[in-house]
Order: sequence, then structure tokens, then C-alpha cells
Amino acid sequence: MGLQAKNKVDPAFSMSSMTDIIFLLLIFFMLTSSFITPSGLPVNLPSSETSDIVMQEVSVTITKDYKYSVNDKIVPRENIKSELTSLLKDKKGQVVLHIDKEVPVEYLVEIGGIAAGLEANVSIATKPF
Repeated sequence: MGLQAKNKVDPAFSMSSMTDIIFLLLIFFMLTSSFITPSGLPVNLPSSETSDIVMQEVSVTITKDYKYSVNDKIVPRENIKSELTSLLKDKKGQVVLHIDKEVPVEYLVEIGGIAAGLEANVSIATKPF
């Protein structure tokens, strides 16, 4: 007495739905990662009530041990003006200041004054409460 199933089950697994999900996740992470631009040096940003996202062209970072960087390139304090001048030549750019909250305000004013003298829009990076 030979019992055999009349309907044979196909052991193949369709990966098309899994591929669609992976593709959608890839697009999501690619789009959201462009909104976040981490600075190269570790900085403890001050807090504020409102924190707007600004598309930055030039990023200036000052750490609590007074290390300066322009677009993740470490630069001596004396060369900040020449570096900003070369990055902002012939255009009105956006400069975002990533300054540690332990750094005195005079350093912020100095860099902000240099950028404003080059006719750039200056913003200060903060983190929300």
C-alpha cells in the first residue's frame, strides 16, 4: 500500500519580498544619514530650546582643550582666517560653529567675527534639551 502525497511542496523560497525590504531600508538610511554631519573632534555642545538643522558648507570646531579644526582638518589658531578665506572665496557661505560649552565666549566671538568679516552667515551648533 503506497501512500504518496498528490500535491508536492516546492522547497524553493522566494527572496523577492526580502529584497524589497532591504532595498527600502537602504534608501531610508542613506537619506537620513545625510542630515547628520558629525564633527571630527569630540565636542560637548551647549543646549538650547530650539535647535534648527542648517546645511553647513564650512564647519569650525573648537574643543575644550582649544584644538581648532575647519571641516574636520585640524588647523592652528593663526591659520583659521586664511583657511576660511580659501573656503569662502567669491561666495557667501554658511559657517557652523561647533564650540564646546566649556570654551570661553571670547573664542566664539573671535571665530564668528572672522566669518562675519568674510560675509558668511554664522550659526552656532547646539543640542536640544
